[in-house]
Amino acid sequence: MNTTKKITLSAVLVAMSTVLVFVSKLIPSLTNGGQITVASMVPVILVSLLLGTKWGICASVVYALIQMMTGFYPPPTQNFLSFTAVIALDYIIAFGCLGLADFFAGFMKNYRLRYSVSAAIVVSIRYICHILSGVLIWGVYTPQGQGVWVYSVLYNGSYMIPEIIISAVVTALIFPVLERNSIK
Repeated sequence: MNTTKKITLSAVLVAMSTVLVFVSKLIPSLTNGGQITVASMVPVILVSLLLGTKWGICASVVYALIQMMTGFYPPPTQNFLSFTAVIALDYIIAFGCLGLADFFAGFMKNYRLRYSVSAAIVVSIRYICHILSGVLIWGVYTPQGQGVWVYSVLYNGSYMIPEIIISAVVTALIFPVLERNSIK
């Protein structure tokens, strides 16, 4: 596949992910931006699985920038370090890691599970990024008497654990299409 086709496929899949986020906004979100979406990360994960890790990371970073432009939540403090940490942990790294799906799929021998497990792994890495962000930046919202780590794990888990499951299941359902259309 030539570069123009890869760019086009990547752009269409990133756009599809973005549309799925907007459709998901019809569902009420959590107070600080957490939201369960309609498999919105799967098309970006597909870029990685279909075109490889390099293309996946590029598409994921573009997706991260779009997510940041359409739903940025400023941190509770107004210093440069907090803004930088939010941009890195809640957007660039969190969404950028979705592009690693092909990397993780490469380690698995079981072709029936490799795509869904790799999707679960990369969305879990995103969850970890949000936990760290919750502890380092958003911890001021921790209810009195509750530990910041517990609050971050529970708050972010309330939407990220369903996201992990949804992404893994949807990726498993489209497994046959991936196998037939592997274009790396």
